[in-house]
Amino acid sequence: MQNETRKILESVQNGSISVDEALVRLKTQPFDDLGYAKVDFHREVRQGVPEVIYGAGKTPEQIVGIMGDMRKNGQNQILITRLSREAADVVLKSHPITYHEQAEIGYYGSIPAPDGIGTVVVATGGTSDIPVAQEAALTAEFFGNRVVRLFDVGVAGLHRLLAYREEIMSASVIIAIAGMEGALASVIGGLVDCPVIAVPTSVGYGASFGGLSALLSMLNSCASGVSVVNIDNGFGAGYLANRINHMEAKK
Repeated sequence: MQNETRKILESVQNGSISVDEALVRLKTQPFDDLGYAKVDFHREVRQGVPEVIYGAGKTPEQIVGIMGDMRKNGQNQILITRLSREAADVVLKSHPITYHEQAEIGYYGSIPAPDGIGTVVVATGGTSDIPVAQEAALTAEFFGNRVVRLFDVGVAGLHRLLAYREEIMSASVIIAIAGMEGALASVIGGLVDCPVIAVPTSVGYGASFGGLSALLSMLNSCASGVSVVNIDNGFGAGYLANRINHMEAKK
């Protein structure tokens, strides 16, 4: 893989191919096949963000192997989501990761200084939503965003949200995370002029159907500018918030 990249760069230097053609080739270079995983080293070239390891369903040994391949090929930052404490303990024997148990996130490398165009606000309806919120917040921070956390500001006490009016009004993008009936996203969506990413959580009593009620409420929001990710998908919300917060006008 590294040899192929080197050949392409040499071809640009000697003038046999153009820079644009080299970029196309780099974007379509093959992946490394480990048998149990096909590691994509050029996702960052195509999408601006390197491949993220989804830890759930993988054995600790598989995660160790994927990380080893990534590091061998020069990836200096690696994010692992849905990583259990037990798996993290095994990974730590081979790779120096930082682990956040509440968010079930591990990462190799350091969190960079924020370079997004503004601030990502992560707000939760209740304290029980914080694990999903931390997954979203840490994902956004890992990709270079300034994050403000507003926990337990749900509609059962609306004055708690309004106490942070300045933070929500000045945000570039807001992630609204709630279970129960999921009303927080609609309330925030009706107040602000920035994109709102709604995350339904599986928090709630029986009729919440494991987050389905919140999901349907958010999908049916009458507030404009609200998009919705899947139940408990803090990572997806943090990833999308990062893209929004790094958008520049395309010429």
